[in-house]
Amino acid sequence: MIKTRLTPKQKGIWALIAVVVFIYALFPVVAIFANSFKTPADVGAGTFWPQNWTWQNYEMIFVGEAQTLFLSALRNSIGITLISTVIAVVLATLCAYAIARLDFPGKRFILFTALAVSIFPVISVVTPLFNLWRSIGLYDTWLGLIIPYLSLTLPISIWTLSAFFKQIPWELEQAASIDGATQWQAFRLVIVPLAAPGVFTAAIIAFFIAWNDFVYGISLTSTEAARPVPAALAFFVGDSQFEQPTGAISAAAIVVTIPVVILVILFQRQIVSGLTQGAVKD
Repeated sequence: MIKTRLTPKQKGIWALIAVVVFIYALFPVVAIFANSFKTPADVGAGTFWPQNWTWQNYEMIFVGEAQTLFLSALRNSIGITLISTVIAVVLATLCAYAIARLDFPGKRFILFTALAVSIFPVISVVTPLFNLWRSIGLYDTWLGLIIPYLSLTLPISIWTLSAFFKQIPWELEQAASIDGATQWQAFRLVIVPLAAPGVFTAAIIAFFIAWNDFVYGISLTSTEAARPVPAALAFFVGDSQFEQPTGAISAAAIVVTIPVVILVILFQRQIVSGLTQGAVKD
């Protein structure tokens, strides 16, 4: 493999591009962070940084008027997202292994169907799903959100893991079979540990998708029994009908962003490893 060295000018151009992309991506987060510490007067003043830093917005969502709405939504988001992620990763692991290792009719059709489902507009299925859930009793329940979330997380998980499983040498399973292992034992004891970076990457992606969903959360819930945080933010109210709860919404957005940032910082190597290894073609 031939490595090309960049000239100082090229390095400077790429560094400038990286800085611009970084600022572009980080600016909305910094703006929301600044709003979370603003008083209603500062929000109305239009300044970027708060003139008087205050914790009242965080107090509102944790111990104040919005406590019940936010904390119940946070509990719902954590529970529903974790359950959806675990189910999606387990099912995707089994499905992707079969697609990568077994030769059966319709294998490509399954992959293309998964891709089609992943790009299908969510808003187009909300109304029929709403009517169906109301008729069978799944409306405003955890299960009523977990099932639709699987339609979002399973396809991308299958695609990620099937590409990753193809990179694992078939000879490893043959060697395990020669040593007396069954196909299930070879899969569980040999393949899954080697595929751990890919499985972890699929889990992180599935978690992000379920954690950030708004359309299903706002359409398939009506009370605090199952409403997740992205949907609950739409029900925040100000001190009066003429006041927008910009600060409280910003504080809640910062709080729910923290777990995602922590996961990315702690496991960025595993995420990059899973994505790059799964991207290598045969």
